[in-house]
Amino acid sequence: MADDQYKARMQRKKEHIDQRIEEASIDKGIIVLLTGNGKGKSSSALGMICRALGYGMKIGVAKFLKGVQETGEDAFLDTQPNIQTVFMKTGFTWDTQDKAYDTAMAAETWQNAQSYLEDESIDLVVLDELTYMISYKYLDEQQILDALNKRPQDQHVVITGRTASEGLINIADTVSEVKDIKHAFRANIKAQKGVDL
Repeated sequence: MADDQYKARMQRKKEHIDQRIEEASIDKGIIVLLTGNGKGKSSSALGMICRALGYGMKIGVAKFLKGVQETGEDAFLDTQPNIQTVFMKTGFTWDTQDKAYDTAMAAETWQNAQSYLEDESIDLVVLDELTYMISYKYLDEQQILDALNKRPQDQHVVITGRTASEGLINIADTVSEVKDIKHAFRANIKAQKGVDL
C-alpha cells in the first residue's frame, strides 16, 4: 500500500474513532463478563484490578472454586490496602465431590460478594468463576441478577467463568468470549508459577 493510500485510510479510521469517542457520553458503572473455554479470563480480571488500584480505587474480590489454590496474584493482592478478598473454602468442586457442602460454601461466599455489591465505597467488584455457581445450581441466578441490578450506580463488576448463562450475558455491558485453541496442560505441562498460578 502506497504511503498516500495508507495515510488516507488511517485518517478515515481516526475520524470514525474520534466520532465514536464523542458519542460515548454515558458515565456509569459497567458489568464486564469474561467467558469461554480459553485461558485468561481471571488473568484479564486481574489486569482490571491493577488498573483500578492504579487510580486508588477500592476493590472487592470474591473467588469461587479456586479458594484453596495458592497463586501469585493472591500473594500480590494481599499486600494491597485497597482490596478485600473472600475465597470459597472448598477449592475445586471435583476435589470435594460433596454437592451439599459446595452449595453451602457457595452461599457463604455469595453473602460476602453481595455485601460488596451493596457497598458504595467499593468501586470494582470481581466475581471470579461465578458462572459455575449458576450452572451447577449452587446459587440462584435471579438472586445474583437482582443484586447486580441494585448495586451502586457507579460500581463496576467483572464476572468470569465458562458457560455464562443467558441472564448474565443479557445483563452485562461488555461480553468477551475467550476461545481455547491450544493449552500446555494437554501436552502434560504442569501449571507454571507466574503464568498459571
